[in-house]
Amino acid sequence: MATLLHGSSSSFFFVVTLSKALFVTLVNDSTKVDHLFELEGAKERLKLIKAELLEEGSFDSAVEGCDGVFHVASPFTHNVTDPQAELIDPAVKGTLNVLKSCAKSPSVKRVVLTSSTGAILFNKNPKTPEVVVDETWFSDKELCKERKMWYPLSKTLGPPTFPNLTFGWNNVKDVANAHIQAFEIPSATGRYCLVESVAHYSDIVKILHDLYPTLQLPEKCADDKPLMPKFQVSKEKIKTLGIEFIPLDVSLKETLESLKEKKFVNF
Repeated sequence: MATLLHGSSSSFFFVVTLSKALFVTLVNDSTKVDHLFELEGAKERLKLIKAELLEEGSFDSAVEGCDGVFHVASPFTHNVTDPQAELIDPAVKGTLNVLKSCAKSPSVKRVVLTSSTGAILFNKNPKTPEVVVDETWFSDKELCKERKMWYPLSKTLGPPTFPNLTFGWNNVKDVANAHIQAFEIPSATGRYCLVESVAHYSDIVKILHDLYPTLQLPEKCADDKPLMPKFQVSKEKIKTLGIEFIPLDVSLKETLESLKEKKFVNF
């Protein structure tokens, strides 16, 4: 079975999918993908194919002969000068280009598209501890434009702070597993919310402080406003894929231990 994976997702996804035949398509910069060939099974089952996200038809040859296609990422940055060119076109036109190529291929049986909780959270609906966000929610386009949602998440001046933001958090291994299950389970269809925990950045700081008391962490919020409230995200539908979430504290510890092992941090 051949599978096409496109995007800049975590290498863990490659470890999972390399248990079967995998074709990966990425663009130009080999320094970003060289490490993939060090993964187990890569020499036998990994093939890189050049494709340009915004070029219609660029993925035609890549998806040919594939049973499944995973489109797992589009460009994202906080420091945006041209939102249309840097974020919106790759996300919309790029995805449509991949889907058009899939539609042309008789071999493709299923497409799994990764989005973001950003596609459902930014609207005028109240978000309080009693509110449950689910797959029926959509973000408000006009509200996103009005609030310029490409803003930086933290300030660059003054003492270290954490953003006054609440997000849904996941372990990347759960994300990878959900993709595989969405492809392999015949009854899988439509949208799936994938959120293990909803936590404010202050919660993340507290968990990390409890795990690593000597780790230097910000102590203050970036503003003096009340902390952004938490909310709930439905897990009912994602349970049908058999996902058993890895707890947030375990995910954070795994992340820090990986950063230490690779010498990105030292404490």
